[in-house]
Amino acid sequence: MSTHRLPPKVMGQLLKDNGFRKVKIFDADERTMMGLAGTGIETMIAVPNDMLAAVGDYRRAKEWVKDNVTKYNFDGGVNIKYVAVGNEPFLKAYNGMFDHVTVPALKNIQRALNEAGYGSVIKATVPVNADVYDSPASNPVPSAGKFRDDIVGVMTDMVRFLNRSGAPLTVNIYPFLSLYGNDNFPLDYAFFDGGGPPKPVVDNGINYTNVFDANFDTLVSALKRIGFGSLPVVIGEVGWPTDGDKHATVPYAQRFYSGLLKRLAARKGTPLRPRARIVVYLFGLMDEDDKSVAPGNFERHWGIFTFDGRPKFPLDLRGNGRPAMPAPARGVRYLPRRWCVLNPNATDASRLADNVGYACSRADCTALGYGCSCGGLDARGNASYAFNVYYQAQGQAESACDFQGLAMVTDEDVSQGACNFSVQVAAATTTAAAAPAAAWTTAVLTVLVFVSTYVR
Repeated sequence: MSTHRLPPKVMGQLLKDNGFRKVKIFDADERTMMGLAGTGIETMIAVPNDMLAAVGDYRRAKEWVKDNVTKYNFDGGVNIKYVAVGNEPFLKAYNGMFDHVTVPALKNIQRALNEAGYGSVIKATVPVNADVYDSPASNPVPSAGKFRDDIVGVMTDMVRFLNRSGAPLTVNIYPFLSLYGNDNFPLDYAFFDGGGPPKPVVDNGINYTNVFDANFDTLVSALKRIGFGSLPVVIGEVGWPTDGDKHATVPYAQRFYSGLLKRLAARKGTPLRPRARIVVYLFGLMDEDDKSVAPGNFERHWGIFTFDGRPKFPLDLRGNGRPAMPAPARGVRYLPRRWCVLNPNATDASRLADNVGYACSRADCTALGYGCSCGGLDARGNASYAFNVYYQAQGQAESACDFQGLAMVTDEDVSQGACNFSVQVAAATTTAAAAPAAAWTTAVLTVLVFVSTYVR
């Protein structure tokens, strides 16, 4: 969900160059799918939430499978493994909007896959948010985990069907959000390097030193409670953002991924599933400058790569204990090296606040927040940053660097320390013109595809 995007073939090559063997996308946009064609990368495609009611009609479900699965079933096509039916449809924030349409949609999509001859190799699943389960406040330990009272019936119906069809349950788990949403949350409990809270969470003699293990085992207990304690689970999203919040930093992200990947390589499970082997998708592949910031400014900074395909920090993607910088995107074309900044000769400051507000309402200024990568700029630097992100989002149009005479174009890079004044990629399409290409908002899986760790 970006104002400018790299071509899908560049993205497909980026995945291959880094040994990613699986990818999860959030629809089945044709441009994205053709970028994956011929790569052999195992792909999870998706039915968006706004289509769940429609595919509740079996005829529409068959049409969807024909248009989005059969269409790519050719020699050199897309290696589709899963169909995600919706994305976190039972999220509390949706207030039950999709509660009664999701399971019928799931059943129809799997039936259509079966009828088309794909049922043995392509499974329909539903990615859920970790808020579908919890432990009661009176006994906040993993073994007391249960599904939310308002959806336990729906979850039981869905899990029963997944078990019968041979599909996994997919869950999205974010230790960062546990930290972000609670000022009293112990920082080290979000990571894997042994710090943990002052006192570990003790549950039936088990010491939980990280929220990763505790959250996943809460899900295992919830599944046991409805009779499906051995159902396979895929982690559909897990990651750490690098900007937009005081805890969303590159060092913290590197610390998180270092611990996560080490756990996956060691095939070390959680206490309730010590020998389980699961699939984990890292969220996400790229930063997205047009994503909604309703949950927080960090939403635009989940990528392990920047908007233009540059790696942010070393990763041990191959499990050999030697972290290295991932391979960058190849063949990236940029707009000219020009920036829009506050004109040093501008004297009428009365209009500055309104113009900065205008720029930030139409471009990504999330890096300017407190504790963020550009949070240390002075007032002039803030204005220049805002003017530049708007100018770049508009493809460096001449009219986009005026701001009532307050701005000017320069060919001098005005980046300051960790605060990057970016130049956008060239030949990009705008969000309005090519919204479906948001499918490259992906969570990705490393070559460590068979692992023994479950996640929060």
